[in-house]
Amino acid sequence: MEELSRTWWVYLVRGICAILFGLVTLVWPAITVYALVVVFAAYAIVDGVFALFGAGRGAASGSRGWMIFYGVVSVLTGIAVFAWPKMTALILLLFIAAWAVVTGVLEIVAGVRLRKAGVNEWMFIIGGALSLLFGVLLFVWPAAGVLTVVWLVGIMAVVYGAALVVLAFQVKGLASRRPGPSGTPRVV
Repeated sequence: MEELSRTWWVYLVRGICAILFGLVTLVWPAITVYALVVVFAAYAIVDGVFALFGAGRGAASGSRGWMIFYGVVSVLTGIAVFAWPKMTALILLLFIAAWAVVTGVLEIVAGVRLRKAGVNEWMFIIGGALSLLFGVLLFVWPAAGVLTVVWLVGIMAVVYGAALVVLAFQVKGLASRRPGPSGTPRVV
């Protein structure tokens, strides 16, 4: 507990940084959208590479074709997003929407195939349905999708930062409430 109270300032700095990040996100959403472009592109490429690796390592023969298709679509989506990083948020959102629809359909197909094999398929089917629904919603309301994601990230960062700041002062106060060697409260 003593070591924790000595590093209270770490929580304070982290909290202040999170609050600043959240405020920047809310004030300048374009910066956040660009960062999401880069992170999504990297994720899509890595996800696609692992899907291709899984297909090459002997995924069930019936699903191997789907896994290869998914891997190729994911890698190509990531490369396209990296190649045109200044594309509009709307186009990026349409890429993400298409990717979510393809992912959703393929996960539902995988769930149905797993059902035939006697495996618990519900998580695949639920995940696929959620991904499909997310993609369709982005196609229907693309502008609201970008702004909503940016606002949620900003609000979450501010709330998280505020919680860390409160925690920092609570942890700092622990040292002063802890009794000293003679049982009397210690003053720090």
